[in-house]
Amino acid sequence: MTDMARSYWRDMSLSTRIVLVMLILLLVVQAAGGAVVRAAVEQLVRQGVRTELEVGERVWQRLLDLRAQRLQEASVVLAADFGFRSAIASGDQGTIASALDNSSARIGATLAVMLSPDFTQSTVSEGAPPVPHEVFQHLGTQLARVPQGGRLARIGPQPYQFVMVPVKAPVLIGWVLMGFPLDQRLAEDFVRLSNVHIAIVSEQSDQTLVPVVSTLPRVQQAALVDVVRQRLSSVTLGEDIFAVRQGAMGATDGAMRAIFLRSISEASGPYRQLQLHLILITLGGLLLFAVGSHLASRRVTRPLKELTEVTGVLEQGRFDIAVQGTQRHDEVGQLARGFDRMRTSLAQQHEQILKLAYWDRLTGLPNREQFRDRLVAALDQAGQGPLVVLTLNLDRFKHVNEVLGYAFGDELLKVVAARLQQHVGTAADLVARVGGDEFVILLTQADAQAALAVADRITRGFEHPLALGEQTVDLSASIGAACWPGDGDDADTLMSRSEVAMHAAKARTTGVVLYAPALDSSSAQTLSLLSDLRHALAHEELRLYLQPKLHTASGQISAAEALVRWQHPERGLVPPMAFIPFAEQTGFVRQLTLWVFEEVARQWSSLQSAEAGLRVAINLSTRDLLDLDFPQKLSAIMARHGVQAEAFCLEITESAIMDDPQRAENTLNRLAELGFKLSIDDFGTGYSSLAYLKRLPVSELKIDKSFVMGMADDDSDAKIVRSTIDLAHNLGLSVVAEGVETEAILQRLRDWRCDEAQGYLVSKPMPAADFIAWRQRWQRR
Repeated sequence: MTDMARSYWRDMSLSTRIVLVMLILLLVVQAAGGAVVRAAVEQLVRQGVRTELEVGERVWQRLLDLRAQRLQEASVVLAADFGFRSAIASGDQGTIASALDNSSARIGATLAVMLSPDFTQSTVSEGAPPVPHEVFQHLGTQLARVPQGGRLARIGPQPYQFVMVPVKAPVLIGWVLMGFPLDQRLAEDFVRLSNVHIAIVSEQSDQTLVPVVSTLPRVQQAALVDVVRQRLSSVTLGEDIFAVRQGAMGATDGAMRAIFLRSISEASGPYRQLQLHLILITLGGLLLFAVGSHLASRRVTRPLKELTEVTGVLEQGRFDIAVQGTQRHDEVGQLARGFDRMRTSLAQQHEQILKLAYWDRLTGLPNREQFRDRLVAALDQAGQGPLVVLTLNLDRFKHVNEVLGYAFGDELLKVVAARLQQHVGTAADLVARVGGDEFVILLTQADAQAALAVADRITRGFEHPLALGEQTVDLSASIGAACWPGDGDDADTLMSRSEVAMHAAKARTTGVVLYAPALDSSSAQTLSLLSDLRHALAHEELRLYLQPKLHTASGQISAAEALVRWQHPERGLVPPMAFIPFAEQTGFVRQLTLWVFEEVARQWSSLQSAEAGLRVAINLSTRDLLDLDFPQKLSAIMARHGVQAEAFCLEITESAIMDDPQRAENTLNRLAELGFKLSIDDFGTGYSSLAYLKRLPVSELKIDKSFVMGMADDDSDAKIVRSTIDLAHNLGLSVVAEGVETEAILQRLRDWRCDEAQGYLVSKPMPAADFIAWRQRWQRR
């Protein structure tokens, strides 16, 4: 099937396809039946024709036998006639000729001859054709040799049927020879009797074949020669095919053959009429079948079309439509009932989806989507007056979940939702929960002063502890407000700026803050900062810096900490605090960590000296530890540059570990298995316990610079540093002190056996390209 046919078939309606398929099947069946009938008819016709030819041959032979019998009887009567014998005895030729004429005329013979006993003399009837005596002499000689009866012979080209009887008185006194010509009239009589054509072909003395008698038209007689010569069983004459049967004529010289022909087309005429009737019946049946199939298919497809219309209505979100055909008891009825059940189920699911889409399942309040829709509608009708969006976030709610459990926290959110609804002034106002412990309130017909009054009431309401069962909880809330039309023109802007004000209130711990453009001044910068960082990473604006670490016992530079700097094409060298915290907040710090690791691995071999190898420390963030694929990424970088894990020290802050201790521990274990040295950075500023620290696969502690720098003026800081060094050594860990800026501090660290020191006394961070020369100068000094 071509592509066009496939496309046309796909575009057909189902009812048309059903009708076409059924009609094609019926046509195939009728064609197969017609082919069988045609083959059977053809076989019957040919068998009937063969039978008719056999019968025709017998009829022809019977016809000749009857004529021979008539000739025989007439000849016997003539030979027994006394007067005829007397005329023969007296030699009266006139009487003999007259008797022959009378006798041949009586039986219709065209030739009557009286031959002498030795065939030397002959007397011929007066109406006989002129024939030489030698012919009669030869013919008499031939007939005398055969038994009594008729024989065929030729006189010239014309075939004759002859009978010869003796004349005795009482001895043989002569022979009476009578003959009938086998002419066209006899052949036509035969055709009328048998409905079979006949042709008599005679072989001449020069062996040429000549049809001497034929019921066929003259233009078709030439093919008879080929029939005889090639012994054909069928021959095409004109536009018709004739079945052929050949038979010997039994002539005295054997040079004549009878050919019987029967028209196959004529014989199959009645069957063709029957076939025509069958074709008409088939066409009528096809027409009736097509009409019936169309009606039946419409009966099937009409309900399907109705059900299809139902699906269109359901697609539009209308589920109140009635499904037709559910009362039927057939398969269509079952399908209709199935559609009706589906409609009911979809209606229920649609209702549930709408509820999930626009309502908060926990508190029963509207969710963010419904709140936004209501806010958009309120802005469309904002000509009635100003409105305010309040965003509220509970303080310390995370602590409640951690201490009292999430189930208690959920119940607490329900109580908060109920309290907030009490502060809604009109039916047009709305309270919604937009996620976690964050709520929004829409105040219509309210300005900034009214919003502050509502926020103040909410804040005072949180001064009373929330009682839930036997547990009492003190909570507070941070609230931000954005007013229309001054703070935004659309719903999204108002909600965003209300949230900005809420974050400002949480940062200031002031309870309520009205939005002001100054609160949002950094937002535009941070929106572009992420794009700038991506651009910097892609266009090689980042630079690798190294800050050396001094081995306190030997005075050698044993390690260095890798740092990243941003060489902005317009702003110059961007300080790390201007983009590292933002990168940690957005997650881009993971790309920065991989960039630093890649650069260190690429330059590692050039950073080594002949005196001692250099280990490079790289800082990891919380997001790096939570990335399950992070160890594999580092392995791929090392394999690419041919560097071993022992060349690196990975520094992790305590806070990064404690954000998700279990995942961090799993990642650290995998890094340790790869051979990395692990170090706890900023030790002393976090919240990790010694018991948990003991489980981590770390081999180094890095004391925070706030303690090291304070050693000169505060004995407490000095005690903390010395205790940390002793603790680390007791745990089998090495110690690095950062923030070393004076010789006195470095000397005290040497006295306490601190392993390494890092700070401005040794060197500030420097570009990696300058580090090699600086290290050589340090070693010489």
